[in-house]
Amino acid sequence: MNEKERDRLLHIQTRSVGERIDQSAHYHHYEATPYWMLDELFKAYTVNQAGAFVDFGCGKGRVLFYVHHRFQVPVVGIEMNVQLYREALLNEATYLQKKKKVSKPIRIEHEYAESYRVADNDSCFFLFNPFSLPIFIKVIHRILQSVEANNRTVDMILYYPAEEYIDYLEMKTPFTLFKEVKMPRLSEINARERFSIYRLVG
Repeated sequence: MNEKERDRLLHIQTRSVGERIDQSAHYHHYEATPYWMLDELFKAYTVNQAGAFVDFGCGKGRVLFYVHHRFQVPVVGIEMNVQLYREALLNEATYLQKKKKVSKPIRIEHEYAESYRVADNDSCFFLFNPFSLPIFIKVIHRILQSVEANNRTVDMILYYPAEEYIDYLEMKTPFTLFKEVKMPRLSEINARERFSIYRLVG
């Protein structure tokens, strides 16, 4: 199935068509993670059923609804762009409209990532290079503060990871590389075509 058909299955509209909605050098343009890549990721990695899944820079919500539908876990989307935030809310409405029963909550916040107060049950964080390194560092500090206050294991999933993100995690934090999921064919051409999963064991 193509992207449009996958969206239709979830009753959402998340395809990006050359959209550039960034408002600052610190926040990058919108681009939805391809469905087939999410399929590859979650063949190799299972979301913790006991915690919440957080997508920083969630855009229109594709990853949120995919994870919620597949794993039935609480999901949280953080989006600073008001246009994308509104589209994510519309997608939430149509997604929920077709669900007979929803036992796990969906929450979408119009907020800067560095301002988000990490909840005690947030256990998996997804990023597709949504912002600059200074913002990334602030986000990591908030996660570390949350883990210090409420000890637990947390994972950080980076798609198409920036080297500066990797360097910071490995040199300046207690996160360690847990798993890499390379994309068939693409990773041979471009090493960044992968998901790098970092884990902090509580």
